[in-house]
Amino acid sequence: MSLITYNMDMSAEHMQKIFGQNDRYLKKLETDFQVTIVDRNGAVRVTGEESQVKRCVNILSQLSQVSAGGSEIEEQKVDYAISLSQEENGESLVEIDKEVICHTISGKPIKPKTLGQKQYVDAIRNNMIVFGLGPAGTGKTYLAMAMAITAFKMDEVSRIILTRPAIEAGEKLGFLPGDLQSKVDPYLRPLYDALHQIMGPESFAKNMEKGLIEVAPLAYMRGRTLDNAYIILDEAQNTTPAQMKMFLTRIGFGSKVIVTGDASQKDLPQGTLSGLDVAARVLKNIEDIAFCSLTSRDVVRHPLVQKIVKAYDDYEGSEKRRQDKIKNRETRKNGKR
Repeated sequence: MSLITYNMDMSAEHMQKIFGQNDRYLKKLETDFQVTIVDRNGAVRVTGEESQVKRCVNILSQLSQVSAGGSEIEEQKVDYAISLSQEENGESLVEIDKEVICHTISGKPIKPKTLGQKQYVDAIRNNMIVFGLGPAGTGKTYLAMAMAITAFKMDEVSRIILTRPAIEAGEKLGFLPGDLQSKVDPYLRPLYDALHQIMGPESFAKNMEKGLIEVAPLAYMRGRTLDNAYIILDEAQNTTPAQMKMFLTRIGFGSKVIVTGDASQKDLPQGTLSGLDVAARVLKNIEDIAFCSLTSRDVVRHPLVQKIVKAYDDYEGSEKRRQDKIKNRETRKNGKR
């Protein structure tokens, strides 16, 4: 195996960002690609097996472009760049980073961080109804909120409606203290957090007071027609088929709907069908309705969360195969009797 060395120019500022604190990201690249990376008088020198050096240099080049565009280099970006390089799809990282949906009140840009997230955002732009399916941490709710607030600020819609089923982990609204708002608030905290970050607490409170932002449990959608609104149904895996049908048939002219959910996190009584699962089967071929499936690769929380989600996915997959084998054996036994 022949070794090669590749030299690339890089400013000290970008080098510091890309290498990470205490060279943490540099060590990650060295380990993954079995190369040696050193800084030599303002140039980065990468030594190793030719194909691995080329892939590593490609990632360093992309991260340098992302850094030059003003973005922070986070561990998630480095991990995702490595992941993309294994699919020979490395150029995508720069393209993904170019897209900015909006900014938080502190000026931080909100943008998709993975290909799956970019496809989700594109689907929201191009379709009237979008189902965002995937595990926790994939950004499906936060990005939906960013798109809704952006449309509201640009007067594309006149109001934002946030809803979700009010049954979770065995709790029902009637058992919670207080009026409707205080009963619903704990369930909608992730949506409130996004609103505060993007819109600001004062603007949010003012629009809530005017009725331009509405928060209500799903049951309160019955009998209404929702025109010229951006409607987000969160935690849709906890809807029944009847609730999902009721909700989707409320949609009026000029409205856009985003339905988010995680099929692996159902809190419905055992044996109850999920409205999200039924909708995925019934509506998959209808024009202007899109289904986006995000995976553990799109998790943008701490890298450990990504590993946890993947471990559970693998476990649940193997458990399902095991149960299927048991059922098949029992079916064959019963057939022989």
